Amino acid sequence: MKLILVTLLLFFSSFGSASDIDLEANMKNMGLAYKNSVRATDLATFNTAIDEFIELLETAKTADFKQHKTASLEGLDKVINQAKQAKQLATTRGLEAAKAPLKSIDELRKKYHELHEPPGFWELLFGK
Repeated sequence: MKLILVTLLLFFSSFGSASDIDLEANMKNMGLAYKNSVRATDLATFNTAIDEFIELLETAKTADFKQHKTASLEGLDKVINQAKQAKQLATTRGLEAAKAPLKSIDELRKKYHELHEPPGFWELLFGK
């Protein structure tokens, strides 16, 4: 009986709400998967890393963004598209061809992270 109860509890606890993900931990794992894809020296390693990166991006889209939700989701979609393009290029043309989309991912990351940075001292003092 206890086994059934524990199993049911585990089963239903896996259906948490979208805001239950730890976005900060997810982002750190995303960074690691991205770095692993950039550093990959063979196609199999690259595909494993880029697939994990895409999966983490999809998970991040379910987060409960308090501010800039539309822009954040748009940014995540752009990164997903670039990652998929990099994977396709790596498969058809090799790892070197995937470097351009991977570089643009880093540029997108910088752009969209600015949305969620806390305001600086001068911005707090004088506004934007």
